[in-house]
Amino acid sequence: MQTGFAFSRLADHLASLGDVTAHDLDLLAEMPSTIAHLNSHQAILRHGDDSHQCCVLLQGYLSWQDAQRANGQITSISVPGDIADLQTLYRPRINGNLIALGPAVVALVPHRFFRELSARSSALSRTLLLILLRDHAIQRNWTINLGSRDALTRVAHLLCEITTRLQNVGLAKDLRLSSPFTQSDLAAACSISPVHANRTIQELRQGNLLKWQGKTLVISDWPGLVRLAGFEPDYLGIRPRDQSARPAQLESAKAAVVPA
Repeated sequence: MQTGFAFSRLADHLASLGDVTAHDLDLLAEMPSTIAHLNSHQAILRHGDDSHQCCVLLQGYLSWQDAQRANGQITSISVPGDIADLQTLYRPRINGNLIALGPAVVALVPHRFFRELSARSSALSRTLLLILLRDHAIQRNWTINLGSRDALTRVAHLLCEITTRLQNVGLAKDLRLSSPFTQSDLAAACSISPVHANRTIQELRQGNLLKWQGKTLVISDWPGLVRLAGFEPDYLGIRPRDQSARPAQLESAKAAVVPA
């Protein structure tokens, strides 16, 4: 049951990046996992730890945060289906803190499983590499976001990215999503003050681009938000649907291991 729970979003994520066959999904469905429930702002990994397992995010959001700064600068955000710390397969010493943004559920998967998976399937080995390359591309884009965009376009671009990544794994289809962060978290991700973050959200609301009510975020004008942000999703490496794994085959294989 736990394997099925962990399997579905990860399968969607892998299929959007590389060539995933029904046989590959069978291999993936063998994934051993321990399910962990995290409280808001609970750390699952801390700077200096040595990791022997990967965190597959099932529900909620995770963030890497700078452990050397008092304000906990957020340097990346993971959405369901992401392997938040895949780099620890090759460099197990942790550099930073991996923190839950709000309540989250993760599957803890031993490194050895991903190593064996790569040895048994060249396609999955390549797709895991593509995840690392995509994460690197996202990091480069975050650097551009902080270095060359004003606060309004920083926030707009981040919201476009998070929404696109959620849609890629079957979430936020109606442009309604559980808020990935508080306004203080948003400030830490965009390197602005909480007061400036609040003012920026108000400006987006007044422009009828979004509604932020409690823990729910609704994008009211997606084309307008994309134009404001200058958002071009190519850096996310998501393939067009007609180039991804065959939908019928993917859903059939997932149904065989995911409980109804």
